[in-house]
Amino acid sequence: MDNPFQIITDTFTPQYRVNLSIQRLDGSIMLTLSNEQGVVVKRMISAAQRNDPQRLKRLVQSIQFGIAIEQGHSAMEILAVMTDGDSHKLLQRPPTRAQPLSVRF
Repeated sequence: MDNPFQIITDTFTPQYRVNLSIQRLDGSIMLTLSNEQGVVVKRMISAAQRNDPQRLKRLVQSIQFGIAIEQGHSAMEILAVMTDGDSHKLLQRPPTRAQPLSVRF
């Protein structure tokens, strides 16, 4: 398996500053992503998540999609990116704004 720390770092830079710090004796680490405005995400990552490639991939995707939701991306945009398999695209583009529904009575 590739280095999990490098995978995490490569995934979130250059959009964010990545800080990984050991939190517990069991090997858990704290991931902190920040930008010019401050801390964007703080997430505890267990040793089991970090050392299992599939769990690490799901964790990274979960963080990416959480950020996308906070940035205002729509569910449709997120689902489209999920089916493409390239979640980097989502964080690199501004969210589209849904048009208000026009209701006629």
